[in-house]
Amino acid sequence: MLLFLTTLQGKSQRIGIVLSGGGASGLSHIGVLKALEENKVPIDYICGTSFGGLIAGYYAAGFTPDEIRTMILHPDFLLITRGELPLRNKFNFWKRSDDASWFTLKYNFSNNYLQNIPTNVINSTSIDYLLMEDFSGVCNKMKNNFDSLMVPFRCLASDIQNKQTIVFKNGDLASAIRAGMSYPFYLRPLTIDGKLLFDGGLYNNFPSDVLLKDFNPDYIIGSNVAEKNPPPDDDNIYLQLRNLLMSTTNFQPVCDNGVIIEPWNEMGTFNFELAERLIDSGYAATIRRMPEILKSVSRRADSSSLSRKRKQFAGYRNPELILFKDVEVRGFNAKQTEYIQKSIVFKNEAFTMKQLRKRYFRISSNDKIKNLYPLAKADSSGNYTLHLDGKKEKPFYIDIGAIISNRPISEGFLSLQYNYLGRIGLSAYINGYIGKLYSGSYSRLRFDFPGKVPYYIEPSFTWSRWDYFNSSVLFYDLKTPPYLIQEDRFGELKAGIPLGNITEANIAGGFTEWKNEYYENDQFTKADTADITYFDYWYLQGNYRLNSLNRKMYPTEGSLINFRARYLQGRESYYPGNTSLDTVSFTNLNRNPWFQLKLTVDNYIKTVKQLKFGLFGEAVYSTQGFFSNYQSTILSAPAFNPTPESQTFFMDRYRAHNYLAAGFKIITTPLKSLDFRLEAYIFQPIRSIVKTAEGKAVYSEPFFYRYFSGLAALVYNSAIGPISMSVNYYEQPENPFSFFFHIGYIIFNRKSID
Repeated sequence: MLLFLTTLQGKSQRIGIVLSGGGASGLSHIGVLKALEENKVPIDYICGTSFGGLIAGYYAAGFTPDEIRTMILHPDFLLITRGELPLRNKFNFWKRSDDASWFTLKYNFSNNYLQNIPTNVINSTSIDYLLMEDFSGVCNKMKNNFDSLMVPFRCLASDIQNKQTIVFKNGDLASAIRAGMSYPFYLRPLTIDGKLLFDGGLYNNFPSDVLLKDFNPDYIIGSNVAEKNPPPDDDNIYLQLRNLLMSTTNFQPVCDNGVIIEPWNEMGTFNFELAERLIDSGYAATIRRMPEILKSVSRRADSSSLSRKRKQFAGYRNPELILFKDVEVRGFNAKQTEYIQKSIVFKNEAFTMKQLRKRYFRISSNDKIKNLYPLAKADSSGNYTLHLDGKKEKPFYIDIGAIISNRPISEGFLSLQYNYLGRIGLSAYINGYIGKLYSGSYSRLRFDFPGKVPYYIEPSFTWSRWDYFNSSVLFYDLKTPPYLIQEDRFGELKAGIPLGNITEANIAGGFTEWKNEYYENDQFTKADTADITYFDYWYLQGNYRLNSLNRKMYPTEGSLINFRARYLQGRESYYPGNTSLDTVSFTNLNRNPWFQLKLTVDNYIKTVKQLKFGLFGEAVYSTQGFFSNYQSTILSAPAFNPTPESQTFFMDRYRAHNYLAAGFKIITTPLKSLDFRLEAYIFQPIRSIVKTAEGKAVYSEPFFYRYFSGLAALVYNSAIGPISMSVNYYEQPENPFSFFFHIGYIIFNRKSID
C-alpha cells in the first residue's frame, strides 16, 4: 500500500523552476537547466524575472540548454550586450562621416534640457529583433498563451508609475521578455497596454510566489544569482539609484518543499565577458545539490517525449514560415510612415522574416530615427503583419571635440547637424576646426531617398587652411622649418548607393581652387615674399568603399577597402616671390588632364584574444605631369600618410605620382581598452620626383629610392577618443625620430587633391 502511494505521488508530483534576476550572472541559469535535464529532473513550469526571464523564456519555447549556451557564447552576443551591431547587421550607408568629435549631443530645442538627457546606455536594436525572430513563430502558434508553450511560463516586468509588478501570462512573448529586462538607464523601457515597463527585478527579483500562485507545484527549484543591495554610498550614484529603485526580495521557495541553488555570481550586472565560467558555475552548483534534489523528486523526465516536443517547437521557429503581408507603423506622421514603409515593402510584395532582417537593420540605422520596435502578429489565416512602434530622432546633433598634443597642432572642433524626416530624408551639416596647423569648415546638404535600393544626393562645400610652417616648430629643431601654407576651396556634388551592408559606391564631381604659398628654398626672412601657385580644376570621380573597422582611429578589428578612379583638368597660375629663380608670372590655360587610380586596403587578423595583426597596402597610378617647378609639383602629388602624426607633416619623400606601399602591424591588448601597437611601413615610388639645380622637377630612375616609416604607440581608447603616446620614425637625414602625444582624433576635413 505504501509503495502504491509513493508511486502515485511520484507520478503526480509537479516541479517548478524559478530563475532570479541578476544581469550577467543570470547566465548561470543555463548551467542549472543543463544539470537538471541531464539528471532527468522534470521541469513542468518555469518562471523568471529580468535576465532570468530571458533564459526561462528560451527554455519554455523549446530551446535546449546547449542551444542557449551556443547562442550566448557566440561572439555576436557580447556585441549585443554592449549595444553594438554584429557585422551582418551593420549598415554603413547612413553612418556619419568620421571627424574629430569626442561626443554627440542630440537635442530638441523645443524640449527642456532634462528631456534631452539620454535615458539609456545601449542600443536595443539587435536585442529587439533577435527576440522577435526567435519567439514570434512559437508565440503565434500557441495563440499567445504562455500556458501552451513547451513548458508553461511566467515572466515579470515593473510598472514604475503604479509601483507594482506586472505578471505576463499571455500576449507577445518577445515583448514580455524584453520589457522584463529593461534595466533603468541601461536598456530602453517598453510601453505595453499604455504602461511604461521596466526590469521585473525592481520589485520582485525571485518570483517564487508567482510560480506558486499560478501553478501550485509540489516542489520548487530556485536558481538565485541576484546581487544583494549593498548599503548606499554618498559617492556612488549607482548604489544610490539601485537602493532607491529596487525593493527587498524574499529569496525563499515559499512552499513546504524546495531548494535554492546559488551559483557563483561575483560579476558586475553588465559584465558578460566571463559567460562560459558563469554557465559552468551554475552547472557545478546544481550538481552539488543533485543528491538532495533527486531524493525529493521521485519522478523522472521522459527524454524521448521531451525531444519530440522540442522538435515540434523548433519547427515553429523557422523564419521562412513567417510571411509578412503588411506593415503598420506607429509613432510617426504620414510622410515619415511612407518613408519607413518604402524602406521595407517593395512593390507591395510579401516578405519573410529572413528577408526582413536586412531591411529592418537598414532602416533602424537611419540617423533620423531614434528607435523602431518590431512586433510580428499573425491573423487567423496565419498571415503576419509587422508592427513597428518607434520615435523620430531629435532634430539637432551637436558634436564637440578637440585635439590636444605636445606639438603645436592642438585645435578645437564643433559641428551642428539638422535632421528632417518626411517622404525623403534631409540632413544639413556644418563643422568648424580652428587650430595652428589646420583651420577649416565643411558644409553639406544630404537628400536621402528610400526604396529597395536607397540612394542619396549630396552637394557640399569645403574650405581649409593648412599652415605647416608655424605648426612644425619643435623645441629640438635647430633650423627653420620649410614654409608652406595651403588653402583649399572646393564644391562637390555627390550621389551614392549601398552595394551591401558595409559597402558603398558613389560618383562625384566638383570644382576646386587650390592655393599654395611656399619658398623654393629655406633661405628666407620675414621681409621676403613667397611664391604662390594656384591650381584651379574640375574633376569627376567614382569611389567604392568597404568599411568594417571597429574604430575611426587606431582600429584593431575589421577591414577597409577603398578604391577611387578620378579624372581632372585645370589650369596652373604661378606668381613668383622675391626669392624665386623664376621672375615671370604665368597661367597655363591648357594644362594636360590626368587620370588617377588609388587603392587602399587595411585589414586586421585575430589570433588569440590579446594579440592581433594588421596588414596595410596602398597603390597609386596617375598620368599626372610636372607643374612649373619642383615645389608646386610635389605639392600636388599624392601623399602616403599611414600614421596619425604623418598626417600633420608635409614630407617630400613620401609623395609620388605612382607608388606602392605596404605595412605590417602588431597589436597587443594587455588591459581592457589599452593597446600597444608596433607598425612598420615601406613606401616605394615607381619613379621619385627629384629637384634639379634650376628648381624644376624630374623623375629618378625606376625604383631607385624607397623609404621606411613606423611607430611604437601606447593607446588608451577612452570614452572621448584615443589617448596616445608614440615614438615615430621617418627615414630622413635630420630628426628621424619624434615623440608624439595626443588626446583626440587626428582627423581633418578631406583635401580636394586627396
